[in-house]
Amino acid sequence: MRKEAWFGLSLMALVLIGIVYVMPSPSAITSEHLGLLMLALIVIGIMLGFPTAFTLMGMGVIFAWLAYRSANPATAVQQTLDLMVQRAYGVMTNDVLISIPLFVFMGYLIERSNLIAKLFRSLHLALARIPGSLAVATLVTCAVFATATGIVGAVVTLMGLLAFPAMLKAGYGVRLSAGVITAGGCLGILIPPSVLLIVYGATAGVSVVQLYAGAFFPGLMLAGLYIVYTIILAKLRPDLAPPLSDAEREVPLPAYAKQTGGARRARALGGLIGALRGGQTVPAPKRTLIGQLAVALMPVVLVIGVAVLGYRAAVLPTPVAGIGGPAEMTTGGFVEEAPVAGTDSLQAPPDEPGAVLATPAPDAVPDTLAPPPGAPPAASGAAAPATPATPATPATPATPAAPAALAGGTPNAPQPGFWIAIGIAAVLLVGFYAWLDFARLEVFKMLLTSFFPLATLILAVLGSIVFGLATPTEAAAVGALGGAVLAVLYRQMNFTVLKESVFLTAKTTAMVCWLFVGASIFSAAFALLGGQALIERWVLSMELTPLQFMILSQVIIFLLGWPLEWTEIIVIFMPIFIPLLAHFNIDPLFFGLLVALNLQTAFLSPPVAMAAFYLKGVAPKHVTLNQIFAGMIPFMAIQIFAVVLLYLFPGIGLWLPATLYK
Repeated sequence: MRKEAWFGLSLMALVLIGIVYVMPSPSAITSEHLGLLMLALIVIGIMLGFPTAFTLMGMGVIFAWLAYRSANPATAVQQTLDLMVQRAYGVMTNDVLISIPLFVFMGYLIERSNLIAKLFRSLHLALARIPGSLAVATLVTCAVFATATGIVGAVVTLMGLLAFPAMLKAGYGVRLSAGVITAGGCLGILIPPSVLLIVYGATAGVSVVQLYAGAFFPGLMLAGLYIVYTIILAKLRPDLAPPLSDAEREVPLPAYAKQTGGARRARALGGLIGALRGGQTVPAPKRTLIGQLAVALMPVVLVIGVAVLGYRAAVLPTPVAGIGGPAEMTTGGFVEEAPVAGTDSLQAPPDEPGAVLATPAPDAVPDTLAPPPGAPPAASGAAAPATPATPATPATPATPAAPAALAGGTPNAPQPGFWIAIGIAAVLLVGFYAWLDFARLEVFKMLLTSFFPLATLILAVLGSIVFGLATPTEAAAVGALGGAVLAVLYRQMNFTVLKESVFLTAKTTAMVCWLFVGASIFSAAFALLGGQALIERWVLSMELTPLQFMILSQVIIFLLGWPLEWTEIIVIFMPIFIPLLAHFNIDPLFFGLLVALNLQTAFLSPPVAMAAFYLKGVAPKHVTLNQIFAGMIPFMAIQIFAVVLLYLFPGIGLWLPATLYK
């Protein structure tokens, strides 16, 4: 029997031993014991390979019937069927989930736009002088592509086909190559637009907009840590990541560039200007030279445009009275007072005030925290006031400052930081054009046709969400349209591509929606049996400090990532943790960022390390699964280090949402 099977069977044996140890004799079993039994059985069922959504649904129905039967056997069947219908309807009317198929559709279209090969090649040439340039280019490509798609399997598979053979051919170590591809491909579950953040927001009642803003810098931090580790390892162990030869760094130049520059390392801007002034005879029409000069001057145009927009924003008059923005944010991981969340379309089961159901109502505002046990419910669609003297304000995206005529303000003088930024940008431009020769101009043009279109689409989608210009659903629709436009521009759009993208989107969306329905029924049954209240009493009886609770919860999530996938952890176990956050004064937004960063390990931890199996499916035959697992271990350690950094410095995740939505 394989080692992975032994590992899984050992985990199931430990769970069964725990059940036998905790459960009393059959005559003394209470409904709360049945709740714990249901939780243990669902873990075993998933580990045995049963479909997660229908296992949750079936287990929830059976135990909900047991809960209702203990109260009134005559109506147990009718109440159970009503619960199923109400829970399914509540999930299907949840507006937050509409963005999932749109983001997934955007990802599948971009995946089929043949953009990844051009992106990898251009980044490979642009980073050729960095130690471990192939691995670094792979990580950057994975980060960009994962941001655009959010589909881990697609990113790992494509990079396994494209970058893995290239790294092995260049003499890179198998373990390093495998670790880079699997770790980089998993960034899509953290960096927005992430489906994980949407699922967590819908489950925990937290604003997806604020989650996206909060996850932006932690995602960049994790990608940066991967890159730093790779560069240091390549510098210390050049045998694992040998530098590229001159032939591999060679960039073919067009005929006009060879004659205009005179030498490969001649400055491109001066050569093009000189050729246009008639100082040289070049084998190219003037229109071609003007086009190349326009490409070379794009950074200047971009900096000038950003400077003008920044200046206009800097001198806008300060309004006398602003318009309310989103719910108040904190600057740390803990909150002074826990606000009250929006109400759920289905009330908690009777006599269980601490029960929290998995799926919020479609009109519930997800920008606030879950109420502590016994707290009065807030009005639907509005946030409760933090103090009695503060009026309730709806959680809406940030509103631009009012015009001077309405606010009565006076224009501001630009802050010194604005002029410092302008000076830094000018110095960088001078350095760029001193560095830009004709070979690098060709690389820059490759980036313009591969990296920048994708980056523009990503920034447009994320920027419209983060700055309050559009809801996640509206931005996802724009992103889906942008993905279709990219596929058309790169001449990859045809009926087959469209059909496959629609089919895969429907398949993924159906899986997520059924998972939510099953989790909603399961959590309701768990609350009816009193399992949630039992766990709350047990945790509170330990008298943990907020730090101890945070460490305990993250360790549990980390261990759950070994046998379970992130979807199961979010929909099954988050409804257990979320009600406890109010007692420990922990911001659920900050908790969600820690969970998202922690759940990176769910794709890199055996035996259910799906990234490893995706890569193994396309890797050469001599690459074993154990080599891939061994290559992922250092990157798992980096993930744990990133979780510690985020906890010690919560501003990494909370600064941006606090700044945008204060």
